[in-house]
Amino acid sequence: MGWTGRGGRDRQDAEFTEYAQARGARLRETAYLLCGDWHRAQDLAQATLARVYVAWPKIERAEAVDAYARRVLTNEFLGYRRRRSSTERITGEVPETTARTEQPELRLTLLEALGRLTPGRRAVVVLRYWEDHSVETVAEMLGMSASAVKSASLRGLAELRATLGAEFLAELASP
Repeated sequence: MGWTGRGGRDRQDAEFTEYAQARGARLRETAYLLCGDWHRAQDLAQATLARVYVAWPKIERAEAVDAYARRVLTNEFLGYRRRRSSTERITGEVPETTARTEQPELRLTLLEALGRLTPGRRAVVVLRYWEDHSVETVAEMLGMSASAVKSASLRGLAELRATLGAEFLAELASP
């Protein structure tokens, strides 16, 4: 895209602002599924958008922006778990609700079960089954092999089944 001069910067800022407004809520939802805390999800989404803004001039296609943002979000989540500052404690309070509350009890139970998975498995399960990405796409986003993604998703689903029970997952899958 090659942004040069003040006019290019203004156009870049306008395009990024439009992107952030259109995708910000989705990024926060995905971040919440990964971390289980709305405040931390907001921090992760903001950090992601900041890194997307910096890379904006280098990103050539709209699809690449979404893929880059998902990868950055996942890396921010996994990196946070590794940093020393991740000693914050998450409380047992019920999180704020989002627009999708058709079955709030099921949603809360599922979110609690997701929180019991390791961060890597949680990232794989969320990206594969909530965000509906292919094995190859998740592997690329997380820097893993396709077989490692398959293995992590199988183990993550097995842990969810053990935690939730098969009846719960069948109820969740039905419309």
